[in-house]
Amino acid sequence: MNETMNTDVILTAALTGAGDTVRKSEHVPVTPKQIAESAVAAAEAGASAVHIHVRDPETGAPSRDNALYREVVERIKETGVDIVINLTAGMGGDLVIGQDDPLAFGEGTDLVNGLDRLPHVEELLPDICTLDCGSLNFGDGSLVYVSTPDMLRAGAKRIQELGVRPELEIFDTGQLWFAKQMYAEGLIDDPALFQLCTGIPYGAPADPGVLQSMVRLLPEGAQWASFAIGRMQLPWVAQSILLGGHARVGLEDNLYLSRGVKATNAQLVEKAVGIIESLGARVATPEETRAKLKLRSAR
Repeated sequence: MNETMNTDVILTAALTGAGDTVRKSEHVPVTPKQIAESAVAAAEAGASAVHIHVRDPETGAPSRDNALYREVVERIKETGVDIVINLTAGMGGDLVIGQDDPLAFGEGTDLVNGLDRLPHVEELLPDICTLDCGSLNFGDGSLVYVSTPDMLRAGAKRIQELGVRPELEIFDTGQLWFAKQMYAEGLIDDPALFQLCTGIPYGAPADPGVLQSMVRLLPEGAQWASFAIGRMQLPWVAQSILLGGHARVGLEDNLYLSRGVKATNAQLVEKAVGIIESLGARVATPEETRAKLKLRSAR
């Protein structure tokens, strides 16, 4: 894989995620209206794409309610603001193992098969949806994110049938190995799109050497981005594009603009745009992004 610096950067804003961040920052959008407004603000700040989760409007808890996704997407489109829409399809993989009885699943378990993670994608046909390419011990405790080879093959095939571009979420090198296997089997169309996710306990660490090794394993011609969480988010924008990749920022992965200063999504996008331009690169427009990724809406 060529590691030459990327000068036309697709910049994604990951708006809200599914983590327990709502109580930590008043800027994390919760309701469909807030998420849509944050998407529009990110677009106006210069983002190429927005990555969208939804939350229960009353509690802020993560949700996979189709009606919430529908409202967010409709609200964004009603504004007329142009932005590439990337919907998560990772919800429904949470398995909390009981400490005393491993077969008695704990509170917080939300586990469905691969196809049952896709009804909002089938209905709304976004430009992009994510596909989390393996299982992972997710943080300390007893939470395991479950995404088996059988689930992934079924999900990838259905996404391919829908004509949606999957963004292959890679949390560790074994997941990259399997994603490449799906690509070799013809379940992923060109250009394959990879998101190299670093710093999430306990997947790939946010280490430049690890990222470089993962980049070297990517298939020829792939498009890829990477991100890191927390304080490494903004430095990682430079790290990613210097190795030839695209970038992602947003409140899903980091709540702060600087030490003690809470950020909005738009502020993180503005900061990332500044980093990209300071390196002599530029941010791709949504139209350019659709062409580069051969998205359905550009065909």
